[in-house]
Amino acid sequence: MNVALWTGQALLAVVFVYSGALKVSQSREKLLEMGQTGVAVFPVPLLRFVASCELLGAVGVIVPRLMDTAPVLTPLAAAGFAVIMVGAIAAHARLHEPRNVAATSFVLVVAAVVAVGRLPGM
Repeated sequence: MNVALWTGQALLAVVFVYSGALKVSQSREKLLEMGQTGVAVFPVPLLRFVASCELLGAVGVIVPRLMDTAPVLTPLAAAGFAVIMVGAIAAHARLHEPRNVAATSFVLVVAAVVAVGRLPGM
């Protein structure tokens, strides 16, 4: 189970570093051109805030557990990713994008599994 959780954590870190870096550095128009269609329904300041949370969460989902310093931050970061994915699913559903809903639902499940699996005492 530990290998599966680390794999999930690595997947989450990669996905959210990529997504966060794009959203923090690119214009809405460029993001839409790149296929990040979910950004269409949110104001730019909110996108920048979420992007910053994604980048911080990518650190939080790996580093605390890896360094065994405040490991409770790992499930909290994963839970934060799950919350972000609920918003992403809603945005893609509103835009009638079933494939994107499915992809973001998969990331939501991975985030939830990591959040529960990394709870203290589990």
